[in-house]
Amino acid sequence: MASSLKPIQVALIGTGTVGGGLLRVLSRNREEITRRAGRDIVVVRVGARDVDKARRLVGPDVPVDADLMAVVTDPGIEIVVELIGGIDTAKRLVLAAIAAGKHVVTANKALLALHGNEIFAAAQEKGVMVAFEGAVAGGIPIIKALREGLTANRVEWIAGIINGTSNFILSSMRDTGASFVSALAEAQRLGYAEADPTFDIEGIDAAHKLSIMSAIAFGIPMQFERAYTEGISQLTADDIRYAEELGYRIKLLGISRRVDATADGSVDRGASGIELRVHPTLIPAKRLLANVEGVMNAVLVKGDAVGPTLYYGAGAGAEPTASAVVADLVDVTRLHTADPEHRVPHLAFQPDSLSNTPILPISEVRTAYYLRLRVADKPGVLADITRILADAGISIGAVLQKEPAEGTHATDIIMLTHGTIEKRVDGAIDRIESLATALSKVTRIRVEDLA
Repeated sequence: MASSLKPIQVALIGTGTVGGGLLRVLSRNREEITRRAGRDIVVVRVGARDVDKARRLVGPDVPVDADLMAVVTDPGIEIVVELIGGIDTAKRLVLAAIAAGKHVVTANKALLALHGNEIFAAAQEKGVMVAFEGAVAGGIPIIKALREGLTANRVEWIAGIINGTSNFILSSMRDTGASFVSALAEAQRLGYAEADPTFDIEGIDAAHKLSIMSAIAFGIPMQFERAYTEGISQLTADDIRYAEELGYRIKLLGISRRVDATADGSVDRGASGIELRVHPTLIPAKRLLANVEGVMNAVLVKGDAVGPTLYYGAGAGAEPTASAVVADLVDVTRLHTADPEHRVPHLAFQPDSLSNTPILPISEVRTAYYLRLRVADKPGVLADITRILADAGISIGAVLQKEPAEGTHATDIIMLTHGTIEKRVDGAIDRIESLATALSKVTRIRVEDLA
């Protein structure tokens, strides 16, 4: 049955991959979307840098303008969808839309990770909404789960595979034994990696997304600048293979955890605060997260009441991300006339109740470790290494010592430690690398059980 309310007027900024997907989903599922929203949602104006390309996409009935600021400040527009990407121009457009009293829907994780605090404060003051489900993990509704579905819980930790490019590369290295360089080239050939893949392979993209999720999960401001970020470009096929031998798989994980140090000091928990870190991680092969392959994403959230919950799906792509953007449009449409004081807060917690809980430096993080050492094949070397670790209070869980390659006098020793504070491992690695029998730098990869 048709709604008696007039259609809500939407401006779309950006007609790239996701913008095109948005237009297709809105057209194909128009009736279903209207039934859910209670009124029609119509793109009535488009802003794009390439006007001719945009006109071919949207057809003759929707005006297309290269003056993006004129589009977002059009008095007839009620919701602005920002899909142009980048930071500086997007920030100006979003803040201008908010100042003009428009609601905003965006899939721009970098914009929110760097400037979300300013944007949300402006929206709060103006009484408008900024919705951003599409900014994290594509079509997976993880933002809504954290903001609303898990409201009853004290979230304990989040661990996510939130960059499909890196996950594809690691899956390829494991499946084929390829080097990182070869797997990256294959990802680029298939269109999964950009010509400049830095943001993906060095963990920056994942850190943007993790910063957003941790803010919502723990009620803290966006703090991307405090995230520890380490990529996958230094991983070798040897590390992938040795991890498999030990019963683990390596994934690029975004991890955010609430840490409460014990008051009596009976357990060495390090400092209290929030962990915010992206890095390659060994995960037991039996864990569901370890079996997420290719370009897929998955986020594991542990709440005190609900326990662990897993969210899995396509983390990028035209229609998966458009699915999340349309869901935001429906939410904003439903709440368009609602009292701003009774809407779900942008970061789940009331703005005046955000916590100043500190982000822990990586040196204070407690986890287990995979250590790979290339050493001279001589008696007593392993005893020297274990002594150094014992002096640092680091307990060893497993050891692999490989046979020397033919014609060499060097061997690889691989160790798994039990949980310890990172600064202890840093000190131990410095001492190990100073041994005369140490033939290379120590490779260190963190290990998470995710139990």
